Amino acid sequence: MEASSEKDIRRLYNDLAWTWPIISPVENYIEETELFSKLIGEHSKIEVKTLLHLGCGGGHNDYTFKKYFKVTSLDISEDMLKLAKKLNPKVNYKYGDMQTIRLEERFDTVTILDSINYIKTVEDLQRTFITTYEHLKPGGVFLTFVEQIAGQFKQNNTTCSNHSKGDVEITFIENDYDPDPTDTSYEATFIYLIRVGGKFEVYTDRHLCGIFKLKTWLELLKATGFEVKQVKYTHSTFTEGESYPMLICIKPL
Repeated sequence: MEASSEKDIRRLYNDLAWTWPIISPVENYIEETELFSKLIGEHSKIEVKTLLHLGCGGGHNDYTFKKYFKVTSLDISEDMLKLAKKLNPKVNYKYGDMQTIRLEERFDTVTILDSINYIKTVEDLQRTFITTYEHLKPGGVFLTFVEQIAGQFKQNNTTCSNHSKGDVEITFIENDYDPDPTDTSYEATFIYLIRVGGKFEVYTDRHLCGIFKLKTWLELLKATGFEVKQVKYTHSTFTEGESYPMLICIKPL
């Protein structure tokens, strides 16, 4: 099955959006979002009151962001936006693509978190960075992180987790595979083993995600106009020794 990122994301969310709060509950995002909020405050050259979150998914990061900022969030899935609005009714949610959206407002800070994985080409990554730059006030911070780095990819890496709520039981399996290490994409295959009241069903979905050299990220961000600082992002749920490069990108005053 050939996949384009937006098409596959839409289909997955349309079919299985209801599973997301079970598979990835909001409580799992509090620790990381507290860290993101702290880093934004420490590195911004201006007072931070407003935040634009591109690729917000079900709004689980927004649940904590809204404690500190007036939040506007964007996603390409209407079903995930419905979940986000239910969780965070006071957040300003909008439908749109992070590569092309242009809002009539600038923000004190902009974030793109794990949704940036769905950017598959250098050209699209550059367009996305331009979007963040154009929506950010001078002195503000654009915060993102890099999960997969070319040259460090773990072929056929597979994870499995079990989740339950009421009469729903879900085993979620993710397999990462790169059929062509010379290009800038890899395959992420999701398998859902779902039991609802004892009835068993299996769902699968395949996504194409982006993978670039860290040097490419840094060069594109600097070419866009950002001043870039890099720190290690670690989380209590990571395996021992695991960390991601956190990129703190400042728009010059």
